[in-house]
Amino acid sequence: MHWKHELIARVNQRAHAAAVAAPAAAEWPSITADNAEYRHVQVAGTLLLDRSTLVQASTHLGPGFWVMTPLQTASGDIVLVNRGYIADRKAGTGSGTAPAAVSGLLRMSQPDGDLLRKNDPAGQRWYSRDVQAIAAAQGLARVAPYFIDADASPAPQAGQPVGGLTVIAFRDNHLVYALTWYALALMIIGRTWQITRKTRRNLAE
Repeated sequence: MHWKHELIARVNQRAHAAAVAAPAAAEWPSITADNAEYRHVQVAGTLLLDRSTLVQASTHLGPGFWVMTPLQTASGDIVLVNRGYIADRKAGTGSGTAPAAVSGLLRMSQPDGDLLRKNDPAGQRWYSRDVQAIAAAQGLARVAPYFIDADASPAPQAGQPVGGLTVIAFRDNHLVYALTWYALALMIIGRTWQITRKTRRNLAE
């Protein structure tokens, strides 16, 4: 568990550090979850509001959607920005373009969907923030392999996405394995009990 404590400390340090420049295109091939996820970054450019994507979200504010909006930098590269949470799809994502300077936490792409549902680009039903699939659906090129969870706005406006809701979580593989083996043990015990009971009935007859 020592390694996990070190990981938590390292990630907390990244998340609470001063924001640094988001990785540029030359750095994209070397980005991994281990060396970059939850890094506090900043990027400036133009938000392409008309090409936003809504991804289903579950937060402490309730169910709703993440507003994923492409930001085009001065070099022409695209970084997807999770501008934050909205409760209702009808709230909209904005229109046109808007200059923006965004700071937030670097997150790795979440391919395919969630555990129960696959993303459905054709039906515009998204359950995970799959950077490559969202980029393809929106016809975007030169897209960073990560997205940015925007920080909370210091002056939030009504009707605007609520940022700063990132939950930093670590999967406990030991617990997963323990629960798996526990479930298997219960299944074996249950099956053994059924066989024993059936055998006793047959002998009694």
